[in-house]
Amino acid sequence: MGDYDDFDLDRSTQQSWDAFTDRLAEVISMIDDTADLVISSVAVNDADEVPFVRFHSLDRDTVRAEAASNALLGEHFQLTPAELAAMEELGWRPPSSDGQNPTANFWVEMEQERSRQLAEVSVAALRDVYGIMHPVFLAPDQLAEILTPRRELGGSTEFDLEDVVAIVPVNFEHLDDMVAEELEDMFGHPPVRDSEGDFAIRIGSTMLFLRASDNAREVKLFASVVHDVEGRSRAMEVLNDLNTEARGVKFILIRDRVFATMTVLAHPFVRAHLQQAVRHLGSVADSLDTELATKLRGRTTFEES
Repeated sequence: MGDYDDFDLDRSTQQSWDAFTDRLAEVISMIDDTADLVISSVAVNDADEVPFVRFHSLDRDTVRAEAASNALLGEHFQLTPAELAAMEELGWRPPSSDGQNPTANFWVEMEQERSRQLAEVSVAALRDVYGIMHPVFLAPDQLAEILTPRRELGGSTEFDLEDVVAIVPVNFEHLDDMVAEELEDMFGHPPVRDSEGDFAIRIGSTMLFLRASDNAREVKLFASVVHDVEGRSRAMEVLNDLNTEARGVKFILIRDRVFATMTVLAHPFVRAHLQQAVRHLGSVADSLDTELATKLRGRTTFEES
């Protein structure tokens, strides 16, 4: 399956929990008496009370965390005796009506400088006791921007500035004109059109065609790879294997010809996207057509020079 062969779900999930714990520790280290934080499971049934952990600053040095007990959990989330015992093993104290802060929840208090330890205890309750499988199923109500993965706001690119500008085509003619202009810039001459109005470009021993969709929302690219294929069943087996491994390219059999296809979304249209698609599809088609023609007992569009 190509990129999926070495995917480890358990490892990926653990890494997500580790990253969430890091961010939660950071939030806890900044909590003061002006901002509480509640992290709950995403609700499936609005009428059911879901698991949660609530953080509150008792003073400038101490943070209290409370975790939902059976007194507050809905029917579908009730904790078993073993799970109740697991909470206490993690360090959570059972609900109490005594003391300064009586509560119906499990609770723990720690010095704020121990924010990492408090985050770990809280994540253990959410993941191991409440059974929340992944941080994506959590819903923090406050300070949520810190608990979500950081995003880079910009980056560098090898493309010119005008090539990464997004333009929404007003109609088919507008998109068609932009494609024609980009192809001329890429190849240094006005693109040739075939009898059906498609742009046609020779790349090595193959021919690449481009067509703007009637609704001006995509540009379709296709390359003629092999002609006069012998044996459709054999061809389908070979193409199925190719489609498993090919990145972004789909191989199809139409009668006795093999085509490689791609689609570029064009609402909005970005010149850099078209440039990459043309180069990628042209490279894939030209590098595979000779070998594929041999396997399928067909011929390439052009003889190699």
